[in-house]
Amino acid sequence: MKTIGIRHEDKYAPERRTPLVPADVRVLTGQHGIPVMVESSPKRIFTHEEFEAAGAVVAGGLTGCDIILGVKEMPVGYFRSGKVYVYFSHVIKGQPQNMPMLRDLMDAGATLIDYERILDAQGRRLIFFGRHAGIAGMINTLWTLGQRLKALGQPNPFEKVRQAATYDSLDEAKSDIRAAGEELLSHGLPEDTGPLLFAVTGDGNVAQGALEIMDLLPAVSIPPSQLAGGNGREQLADPGKLYLVNLVPADYMVHREGRSFDLADYIAHPELYDLRFEHFLEPVDVLVNGIYWDERYPRLVTRKWLRDRHERKALRLRVIGDITCDPEGSVECTVKATGIEDPVFVFDPASGNHVMGFEGPGVAVMAVDILPSELPRESSEHFSRLLSPWVPVLAGADFTESFDALQLPHELKRAVIVHNGRLTPDYAYLEQHLGNGTSEPADRP
Repeated sequence: MKTIGIRHEDKYAPERRTPLVPADVRVLTGQHGIPVMVESSPKRIFTHEEFEAAGAVVAGGLTGCDIILGVKEMPVGYFRSGKVYVYFSHVIKGQPQNMPMLRDLMDAGATLIDYERILDAQGRRLIFFGRHAGIAGMINTLWTLGQRLKALGQPNPFEKVRQAATYDSLDEAKSDIRAAGEELLSHGLPEDTGPLLFAVTGDGNVAQGALEIMDLLPAVSIPPSQLAGGNGREQLADPGKLYLVNLVPADYMVHREGRSFDLADYIAHPELYDLRFEHFLEPVDVLVNGIYWDERYPRLVTRKWLRDRHERKALRLRVIGDITCDPEGSVECTVKATGIEDPVFVFDPASGNHVMGFEGPGVAVMAVDILPSELPRESSEHFSRLLSPWVPVLAGADFTESFDALQLPHELKRAVIVHNGRLTPDYAYLEQHLGNGTSEPADRP
């Protein structure tokens, strides 16, 4: 039986997550007899003692492990021949910043399995942090709203909500949000603040997590059709209330030939659809973005739209919680991904510049790119619950076999991006991207 290693996360200083938690390690070691080694870490949310009590061995490195599980990208020089590495590699779009890492892994003769590509027959992710990205993202968006309104001289009930990372538990964060909701029910919003319209884009795990937090507030849900005429503010009858609309591609993408929206067709042929998002956006105060995006798809929020609305003194948008966080992607004014330590900037539509914090003219943007890290215990427990049933299959597979002969369930096999140093057929297209990015040659013992 192969030995499973759990890596210490070193890409970001605030990263405290783990792919497997002690409760699930106990099942793997006890019921399945799988050896588990945990690399020592001074910051992991679960202690060495908890892992040792679960039957794992805590060590300074993972050289004796066959399969190494991580969360974020692993550094150039880390990979070794014949070993299997499982993590979020962020290479499937040919991301230039990660091509040196991919080349190094291939040169080492290693195998890469990416959680992002472990999908069911309908193409839905089976192992994910998305729900907790949505949860943390919405908590942070409410915190950002509270601080932004305060900076504009508008006292508001969201001032009591803190950044997700500052809470000891998700329950503690939910308690503060419920308290803000109770204040809203009792006193409403200040006269010069409301009503407030929140728009959440998407219907996947991220959006569902965000909507789960919104359910803690007394928000009135309205259908997208209520905003379709571009005069959505007239539909918000009570100035003391919150309103919420959930927008999905079927609401704002229109087939050029007048056909009904079909998600599979849109994913395959986005060029056949036109974007009709701006009239939904005009009345929105807070946008929470939770959609998947790549360069084939149109931007939902453009700098031009922001600038035009600003020049006409008609820009209502005050806060953007960009959970998707593709810099200059679906939200073009997300000029950069932000860190947990400094998570918010204000984008000025007039100048195109941004300043960190909550002060200044424009729209406050929260764009943390490792949001689940702000809820390390809960997000790790959720992720481990999804991952752990697949670990015995990984531990029992013979990765020395050719890729064609490799015995893995289809869901896992199609997530193998590199097998023993070679790109697998589904990912052969990445060869054209491997010249992108630069790195120094790695030294290996």
